Amino acid sequence: MAGPRLATRSVAKVWGRRQLPAPFARTESDPVGEIWFEPGAAMPDILVKYLFTSAKLSVQVHPRAGEAGAGVPGKDECWLVVAAEPGARLAIGFDRPVSRDAMRAAALDGSIEGLLTWHEARPGDFFYLPAGTVHAIGAGISLIEVQQNTDITYRLYDYGRPRDLHLDRALAVASGEPYRRELHRRVDPDANACLVDGPHFRLDQLVGEPGTGLRAAYRGVCQILPIAGEVMVDGAVIAPGESAVALALGGVDFSASQRCLVVGAV
Repeated sequence: MAGPRLATRSVAKVWGRRQLPAPFARTESDPVGEIWFEPGAAMPDILVKYLFTSAKLSVQVHPRAGEAGAGVPGKDECWLVVAAEPGARLAIGFDRPVSRDAMRAAALDGSIEGLLTWHEARPGDFFYLPAGTVHAIGAGISLIEVQQNTDITYRLYDYGRPRDLHLDRALAVASGEPYRRELHRRVDPDANACLVDGPHFRLDQLVGEPGTGLRAAYRGVCQILPIAGEVMVDGAVIAPGESAVALALGGVDFSASQRCLVVGAV
């Protein structure tokens, strides 16, 4: 395996920001909407990234495994809100069940915004979005996203912006159901928490040193994302705004860590 620190990629987006917030805290010439931690060969199926929004993202959906073609993986993802301006919101699912025909009509006339359930975004909010969930990220939000490493997105509605929509493909895979409450939780920044234990990846918030149970859960390759404090992986100090891959959790020095995320592929 190459060095543990993962390379980053800044992705320009029209809805991004020129002034990036902490932990990056820098000014960009073009608006940056995402910073990716490039998956290494040891964990190719998981992508972790930061998102920063200054405008609403499109109303969109990701397909399940096989729906975009034989052997093509789906895209389950999850969000941990890091910062949010007053009134910032996330749209996930619908207020009530919506038929495919009604969803099509609402996407065409723009009323789909009013059918979606808009959740207040607050630091510490965590949402798991199974593939097929219709969603949109609002303006004024910084979040960490952990996802299956595929970039297939079907746009249903984009507020009149001149980008391609994928209405037929989106409607073929979109769930018209309300978002399940159990997939949303508040995360205490001072407590350990298993955030995802799903079919594609496991995700934990770790405060301080891991106990024996968590070390046992991550005996294999895992990705570490410090949020506060630093960790040491194979002699490399990894700070907030960076991420690294470790062969096992037991080989990571957490003595200077305050809070981090740990991700493992299933």
